[in-house]
Amino acid sequence: MIRDRGTIKWTSMMLPEHVKMLRDLVREDTYETKPELDEQQLDEMNELFCEAMETGKEVTITYYEKKRYHLFVGMVHHLDAYQRRLHVVDKFGETCYLSVDNILDIS
Repeated sequence: MIRDRGTIKWTSMMLPEHVKMLRDLVREDTYETKPELDEQQLDEMNELFCEAMETGKEVTITYYEKKRYHLFVGMVHHLDAYQRRLHVVDKFGETCYLSVDNILDIS
């Protein structure tokens, strides 16, 4: 019977630098690219944003941060035009600031 030790037999031949590079390579494979939005999508998002701010409806915001997509569910409080960030409040009452440039979708 062949008793293969799997990856244990290779660890003595690999330097710590090689292991780190392999881990970084695997992590980089999970990165996602930020899509470019066209004018029509931006107009639709603006309308939904204004409607949600006026009526106080709960919205789902998809945004891009640290090379990943994230979802945020909450209410839009206001827009800070000078710093280009959106002030939103989640279900638990915690406030969060989202950069307008990183928002991909509002529904």
